[in-house]
Amino acid sequence: MSRASTPTGSERERVLLCGVVFPDRSRESGGPLAEARGLVLASGANPVGEVPVQRRDRPHPGMLFGKGKVEEIKAEVERLSPSALVVDNDLTPAQVRNLENELGVRIVDRSELILDIFATRAKTRQAHLQVELAQVEYLLPRLRRMWTHLERLDGGVGTRGPGETQLETDRRLLQKKVDDLRRQLKQIEKRKHRQVLTRAEEFTVGLIGYTNAGKSTLLNALTGADVFAEDMLFATLDTRTRKWKLKQGHTVLISDTVGFLQRLPHHLVASFHATLEEALNVDLLIHVVDSAHPDAALQMEAVESVLDELSEHRPADVIVFNKVDLVEDPLRMQLLLADRQMEVVHLSAGTGEGLDRLDRVVQARIDARSVVASIRVPMAHGEVLAAIRKVSTVLEQTVEGDQFVCLKVRTLERTYGNLMRRAPEGVTSKVLTPALDPFTTSDSGE
Repeated sequence: MSRASTPTGSERERVLLCGVVFPDRSRESGGPLAEARGLVLASGANPVGEVPVQRRDRPHPGMLFGKGKVEEIKAEVERLSPSALVVDNDLTPAQVRNLENELGVRIVDRSELILDIFATRAKTRQAHLQVELAQVEYLLPRLRRMWTHLERLDGGVGTRGPGETQLETDRRLLQKKVDDLRRQLKQIEKRKHRQVLTRAEEFTVGLIGYTNAGKSTLLNALTGADVFAEDMLFATLDTRTRKWKLKQGHTVLISDTVGFLQRLPHHLVASFHATLEEALNVDLLIHVVDSAHPDAALQMEAVESVLDELSEHRPADVIVFNKVDLVEDPLRMQLLLADRQMEVVHLSAGTGEGLDRLDRVVQARIDARSVVASIRVPMAHGEVLAAIRKVSTVLEQTVEGDQFVCLKVRTLERTYGNLMRRAPEGVTSKVLTPALDPFTTSDSGE
């Protein structure tokens, strides 16, 4: 980070909030600093006050704010004596330095605040590395401003040179750190990719959505898991995968991951690119929406915007309107759909209302991607019979003398293809009913 962090103790850090609103920014129902307030609380700090936002057509190059607004902020800083000023915008290194000199208080911009939250929430090795990479890349362009005290030493023998040498040394060290972090992340990504390949026989479901939409609560409700779920922004950073047993007995793998946010820092999206792509590499993608939130429409747009930034844009297959028990006007949810054509499920992960409807939707998607096939297996190949029963629903079973077992099964088209490609000599099969919505053109047969 660009400045040393303040040690945290039992007393929460006191911060003052401010920001600038530009014409292209959407209005938030709780006010333009509502989300910033939530981020501050999620970071463990205490917002002690807010300076009314300034509306500008473009940022002031030196301080972001106009001169009059800077004086207004300075008065509030002197009155409240906060330990930090949180600016709900991304600042250039020059703007940070100028504001700190003018206001006499530590400045934290939006990206730095989000990075700080991510740093405290990271649990796995991958998440730690991803956050550290984002922090280092945030710091790199700020190095020159951190060394301006050496650039001002003019004329002294050996002063300007060592200053520049130290700056270049720091740049090389940080760039080496970036390269090292990327190398470590690639190793983890390869290992996780191998893990994903081992799940090829399973139907996979991914949960995405705005931060605090209730994805972790939904995961717990569906699977009986006990993953951390809290009413705060970015309660989840790591992708968690659990087994979900549907009412008809089919078991699927369901995952949730980091929530999205309006104006999510680009370098943070880049650092978590692999995690986000992993969440999208599923058979069924579910967009979870907090339908009771007054800014639900803006939050849906923010999620879709982040999806657009990823290398392979993948729209959601199903929209889940969560927290319907808290919705006062059900017509609002119809307005949220706009021109979206995805299937919709209304539920409350907190009360359990509507979970059975989601169960049926997922089961219907599985059925649409399944084939009904007859498979004839020599009795000597007991391991093949066991493998078929493990990944299929056996509809009928007959025996031909003491030589063969004939099974009529329903299984995922992809799973059927894999079974037949690995089947030993003597095993024959035939598709009786093809998949309505195949993954790919099946190349399996007798």
